[in-house]
Amino acid sequence: MQNIDFRHDLLPLKDKLFRLALRILSSRDEAEDIVQDTLLKVWLRRESLSKVENIEAFCLTACRNLSLDRLERKETRNLSLETQEIDTEDRALTPHQQLEADERRERVKQIFDSLPERQRTALQLCDIEEKSYREVADIMQTTEANVKVIIHRARQAVRKQYEAIDNYGL
Repeated sequence: MQNIDFRHDLLPLKDKLFRLALRILSSRDEAEDIVQDTLLKVWLRRESLSKVENIEAFCLTACRNLSLDRLERKETRNLSLETQEIDTEDRALTPHQQLEADERRERVKQIFDSLPERQRTALQLCDIEEKSYREVADIMQTTEANVKVIIHRARQAVRKQYEAIDNYGL
């Protein structure tokens, strides 16, 4: 990569960085701080990053590392994410169907939040950010095979917990 332009190269990554930091830290305020720190650190080091091929992967790695450092320092608990208002309503669903859909979504979110950090991060990057296994491996500083194992176990855990809730009506 040649010259890094803040507006065109870094600023468009802020939402992805925020979602990753939020999944790790479970705090909107701390995630916002981490995004700021990440963008600032990358910007200040822009001259030495000329050999970085994928600035997005570099930024996501930096964000993940800063988030993990913050998590370790603060010894924060895994708090659930704040419920966000959704502007769009699906008018095709009856109120009862909408309530059931909201409950299912909340159950999946709770299950997702209860996963270990590495599984949450891998799922976030792969399934939500649509990164390849190779990109996730680079960001998480592990092997592609290990990423596949982590994601498989995470999906298995989500499926198992969701089915247990469904079967027992919890």
